[in-house]
Amino acid sequence: MEKTKYQKIADEIKAKIDTGVYKQNEAIPPELQLQKDYAVSRHTVRQAIGLLVNEGYLRKEKGSGTYVDQTYKTTPTLKETKTIGVITTYLSDYIFPTIIRGIESSLRNQGYSLLLASTNNDYQQEKECLEKMIENGVQGLIIEPTKSNQYNPNLALYVRLREQKIPMVMINAAYEEMDAASIRVDDVKAGYIATETLINNQHKKIILVTKIDDLQGKYRMKGFIQACEEANIRFSSEDIITYTTETRKQAFDSVLKRLKTVPSISGIVCYNDQIASFLMDKLSEEGYRVPNDLSIIGNDNSLLSKIGKIKLTTLEYPKEEMGIDAANWIVKTIAEGKNEPDIVYAPQLIERDSVIRHH
Repeated sequence: MEKTKYQKIADEIKAKIDTGVYKQNEAIPPELQLQKDYAVSRHTVRQAIGLLVNEGYLRKEKGSGTYVDQTYKTTPTLKETKTIGVITTYLSDYIFPTIIRGIESSLRNQGYSLLLASTNNDYQQEKECLEKMIENGVQGLIIEPTKSNQYNPNLALYVRLREQKIPMVMINAAYEEMDAASIRVDDVKAGYIATETLINNQHKKIILVTKIDDLQGKYRMKGFIQACEEANIRFSSEDIITYTTETRKQAFDSVLKRLKTVPSISGIVCYNDQIASFLMDKLSEEGYRVPNDLSIIGNDNSLLSKIGKIKLTTLEYPKEEMGIDAANWIVKTIAEGKNEPDIVYAPQLIERDSVIRHH
């Protein structure tokens, strides 16, 4: 295989270190200079440096530059800067701290450190996260896809990561265009069980409120449709109310409008606990009582489902376990050089107070 540009540059820098042109603990020329010297892009220079940092020939010091390092000469046992990159859509939000806790505890036990970044479900930020990971020479990546139900302009970057043989696993969803390995919940099943729960409680007129820029929303919708079809429950296109990352707050207006148009609606299946608890608050301001007037079911069994006056009936999936599984998956894949199989969890119904039998 022909060497890539950045590998050639890395080899030349390495040769200069070995021959003493660049001396121990001295700074190497700045990125701009290297760009000029090798007539390449800043990105290529960063990849070359990332590679050498990873191999212990260089070290980066914040704010002052990149220095010649000698850790490559010491025994491999000392060079334990093994790092896994984790990219999620949101950090503070909701269910991610639990997943990250699982990832971190498992990686720490196996001698890896964690480099965390979040995209806020934004492609430009995802691009920056991926470049940061490449630059830092991570050994593997755990990624929660950004807007996984839309075309992603960063697919070429992902392909580049693959070419560099950096193992990666997607959590919660995966880009359909890429055939990437993934660890996720059976979202079709989640949508199905939520809908079936309302149907089993004699609800005949049900609406779905789902997020449409992420694949999970699309699959949960598929489950909703399956359950309605099986039970011969008819729904119209206006009974599926969709929103995106940016329009979540507006979803309520659509729900309210639909409830006023069709007063017989008695159940709402929600994409997750976040939208469910938001709708519950807003609906009670409008005089609707949950569960007496409307039964609502969430998804994720997050903290939000347990706080508030009405505890939310929801679906559970193992968040901390997902984190641990993702960490073990990536460590094993790095060690064995071949992808582990995908992991899919079955969602479990958690019954609380927001769903009652409809009379």
